Amino acid sequence: MYFLPEALDQYVVAHSEQEPALLQQLTRETYQKILQPIMLSGPYQGRVLSMVSKLIRPERILELGTFTGYATLCLAEGLPSSGTLHTIDVNEELVDFQRKYFDRSAYGSQIIQHTGSAIDIIPTLEETFDLVFIDADKPNYSNYFHLIIDKLNPGGIILSDNVLWHGKVVEPVGKKDISTQAILDYNTLLKSDPRVETVVLPIRDGLTISRKL
Repeated sequence: MYFLPEALDQYVVAHSEQEPALLQQLTRETYQKILQPIMLSGPYQGRVLSMVSKLIRPERILELGTFTGYATLCLAEGLPSSGTLHTIDVNEELVDFQRKYFDRSAYGSQIIQHTGSAIDIIPTLEETFDLVFIDADKPNYSNYFHLIIDKLNPGGIILSDNVLWHGKVVEPVGKKDISTQAILDYNTLLKSDPRVETVVLPIRDGLTISRKL
């Protein structure tokens, strides 16, 4: 969903950093071979993720929801040479696709893939993190927050995608609409939890930046 008029949106994109060639190739192959390619972060949001990561210079990043690895590579652009990025996805069929592009980038050796439920995997990670990107199944967003908040270093950042959920957050919620209700609950959690300060950005489908106090 786009929250700016199309002409203004195109202007914003045209005057922002250009998508790297490797990510253009990843996008093309995702649309050719993978179901639901709309799940890609896309070139503009990808540049936002890259810029945030470069500003933070995180030693350790955790990503929940890898898909084909587009956002992973954007976030990795901010890693120092000593840094690592852990990315978790439940779809084992995408592991080889992801790895192909990770290894073609400058960050392949720094990216660690985990396959399975993030609910199960997060507690097994012994590291603490400077940056977390949540872009997985919406009903578990609040659960993910509670699992990662104590693993987030003071001053660390949580980026949460799809927090405006196609504009449904301001519409009546159907009784069976689990995902929209989950996003509403999550947004309330971020606003009310005293451990973080939060700002919502109307970028694409909504991107929240939360900073641990």
